[in-house]
Amino acid sequence: MEAFFQHSYMFTAGIYSIVVIFIIVALAIFEWITSYKTWEEIKLGNIAVALATGGKVFGVANVFRYSIEANDSVLAMLGWGGFGFLLLLFVYFIFEFLTPGFKVDAELKADNRAVGLISFILSVSLSFVIGASI
Repeated sequence: MEAFFQHSYMFTAGIYSIVVIFIIVALAIFEWITSYKTWEEIKLGNIAVALATGGKVFGVANVFRYSIEANDSVLAMLGWGGFGFLLLLFVYFIFEFLTPGFKVDAELKADNRAVGLISFILSVSLSFVIGASI
């Protein structure tokens, strides 16, 4: 597989494809752990869910950005990107834990934009911290 990535255009297209697939998988995992249906809420115009989902997409992509820069092999990039995603997943649970006065999922489903914005900022900001450590 590494020989396939010797050409710059193929490398870019291949890495892009891998990361897009990983983002889809990440969104499926988030869909599985949240109590609401992400795409139904977004279709209904739920800004809070859109912010939280956008933060997750940005976070995963940003972690992979750092992983691509820091690693010479596709397997190493995938390994570090996957590890970074697990840390982002952990952020989701930390946010829920740090807000005992309310349920994050319930507030997002209710279109609480303040919670959506904080969720977005947590995912984005911690993706930079995770990426810097790769």
